[in-house]
Amino acid sequence: MPIWRPLCWVIGLVAAAWASAGPSLAQNYPNRPIRIVVPFAAGGAVDTVGRIVAAKMTEHLGQPVIVENRTGAGGNIGADTVAKSAPDGYMLLLTTSGHAITPALYRTVPYDAVKDFTPVSQVLATTFVLVASPKLPVASIAEVIALAKSKPGGLNYGSSGLGAPLHLAMEVFKHSAGIDVQHIPYRGDAPVNAALIGGEIQLAVVPQSTGLPFIKAGSIRPLGVTGTKRSPVLPEVPTIAEAGVTGLEVRSWNGLFAPAGTPREVVLTIQKAVAASMASAEVRDRILAMGQDPIGNTPEEFDALFKSDLARFAKVIEQAKIQRLD
Repeated sequence: MPIWRPLCWVIGLVAAAWASAGPSLAQNYPNRPIRIVVPFAAGGAVDTVGRIVAAKMTEHLGQPVIVENRTGAGGNIGADTVAKSAPDGYMLLLTTSGHAITPALYRTVPYDAVKDFTPVSQVLATTFVLVASPKLPVASIAEVIALAKSKPGGLNYGSSGLGAPLHLAMEVFKHSAGIDVQHIPYRGDAPVNAALIGGEIQLAVVPQSTGLPFIKAGSIRPLGVTGTKRSPVLPEVPTIAEAGVTGLEVRSWNGLFAPAGTPREVVLTIQKAVAASMASAEVRDRILAMGQDPIGNTPEEFDALFKSDLARFAKVIEQAKIQRLD
């Protein structure tokens, strides 16, 4: 008998076993702890939201949902970890709209942001705040622009990492305002806030959720919010568009992804737990108090948003002439 015949027979058995395991996996899911990888530093906006949602998902799924921080490369290290994990629903990625920026911003990454992931649910929508260190003598966007133009390259700003939405937002601001400000990347927005307070950096675009306590305390100075309207939690702060700087009218998001190939039934089980968590009064109140909007939509709705943002960010990067990163 030719050797290829028994080999094909073995391969067929393995394939059949995997196929039959799919429904069984879905029916028994979850039967052990689930890890949510947050690719940014502990204490940051995404980490804070992740821990709030994970605690409520634990109640709905009946298994511990654990947040694991894997930082670096603007979120790419954590994303790569999930991309290469088993597609069984036990390792998920909670990330930002930066995931839709990566394909246009980086020349090469070790994963495919589209093909290697399955969108599960948009967790929330959020706006950012352009802020200044209290040690910088400015009180408005107009004053920042005037000061930056008087000292080309003399000011700096921090972000949560190369390619993160906070980095891209500030680059769009620089381009639209016609200023030159030097970039200093950090491993998350929590260290950015600390650097602002200490005067290590002078400017940053930060999430409302983590920036709000410091703004209220007077530790950092708000100059403008992204989006098309003022934030209900910062009604006295104008939008950046009100200062005549365009390109930052859109909102950002946090979303949950599973590895590509995760069974549909498992994806839907996770999505339902997210939706139920975001609908609970406890979680909604905490998210709204941070200046963010809870969502919890379907995989199809999140996928449509993600694909739309892929095209939108590619256009923004091209128009702003932002150099691609290695």
